[in-house]
Amino acid sequence: MKYSIPLLALALAASCSAPEKKSADGYKQTLVFGPGEEAKITEAFLTLTDSSAVELKPGTYQFNNLSLVQLKHIKISGAGPDKTILDFSGQTQGGEGIRVAEVKGFTISGMTIRESKGDLIKVNKSEDVVFRDLHAIWEKADSTSGGYGIYPVLCTNVLVENCYAQGASDAGIYVGQSNKAIVRNCKAYKNVAGCEIENTTNAEVYDNEFYGNTAGFLVFDLPDLSQRGGQVKAYNNNIHDNNERNFAKSGSFGTTWGVGNAAPGCGVIIQATSNVEIYNNKIVNNNSAAIAMVSGFFVDTKAGEKINANYFPVSQNVFIQDNTLEMAAAFPEPVYHHHTGQILVGIEKALGKRIPPIVYDGISSNVITQENKINPDSICIRQTGDNLLVNADGMNIGKPNWKPSTDMQPFICK
Repeated sequence: MKYSIPLLALALAASCSAPEKKSADGYKQTLVFGPGEEAKITEAFLTLTDSSAVELKPGTYQFNNLSLVQLKHIKISGAGPDKTILDFSGQTQGGEGIRVAEVKGFTISGMTIRESKGDLIKVNKSEDVVFRDLHAIWEKADSTSGGYGIYPVLCTNVLVENCYAQGASDAGIYVGQSNKAIVRNCKAYKNVAGCEIENTTNAEVYDNEFYGNTAGFLVFDLPDLSQRGGQVKAYNNNIHDNNERNFAKSGSFGTTWGVGNAAPGCGVIIQATSNVEIYNNKIVNNNSAAIAMVSGFFVDTKAGEKINANYFPVSQNVFIQDNTLEMAAAFPEPVYHHHTGQILVGIEKALGKRIPPIVYDGISSNVITQENKINPDSICIRQTGDNLLVNADGMNIGKPNWKPSTDMQPFICK
């Protein structure tokens, strides 16, 4: 049969399983796929043009990995986290389930991604990045899990909202070396770290629930990275029952700077970063420390050698106010099998009473300047109650003159 040109066009359109259509939200084309079309979806990711949206219908999809690079105005959406499932359990290559790099304007929403060998989704060197209604899950939470569930790094303008992360051997939600980030209305469960803000500036973390992890929420600066972090606010979060064993991969657990140092039972850990505000949070039943403030010297006595424009090992300008801080009467069992946890147990033993909810290693910038100033780093605490803080005298732990103190007067906000 010989088709006329109009009829041929109609026949081709009818045979296409991923119809293009103009989008109501400003995308030039929208491609729609269903389960069983994984090969076409993988190819579409590699050949997308600017201003494209990909819609994935309900169902379970099996992928090796997916990649998007050097694009503008891209949206990937599913029918909802309980309906559209991207399964990477058969992955044989690639470091991530979904890899995104150098994209200006990227949104992913409405799906569950699960069981990759490495990180579930890594977005690198991108701008205006949105993760919304996204679940990132490893069902078996152990060292075989990938490091990060939701992982924007070296990005600008990041929004993570209404997301859920589970089972990561490092951090469920991790924002690294980025500027302008918001994490809100999210949940993180059964990870080593529920949420981590690392070497990131201008971040707000609020209205989240971090629970059942090794540690709930981390604000870290590490050395040898591209920028120094700071200006981080965490408020109105529910950070509770983070008492699980640390199952970080051996590469993290055994190294000086890895998340393997996070002791079981910590609600919030602040390390070597500045201009941090922790207020109006409910931090309860994290039974080693509600809030721990430590310097780089606490994990590496040679941290001073790493000082440069992008790293300073002592936290400065830390503001803690009006949080609900409650701990049970005893440490969680996993803390006794963890190297940092054993230090916390030793502090309590030295005090002769229950360790306070705020643990400060007491290592100030006096170590660097060789001065003897009182509170030189502007640690400001405005909390009510008794037995609130211990200064662990971290430079003398294990020495005959070691004497942790519960005197909070130098740190009360003036």
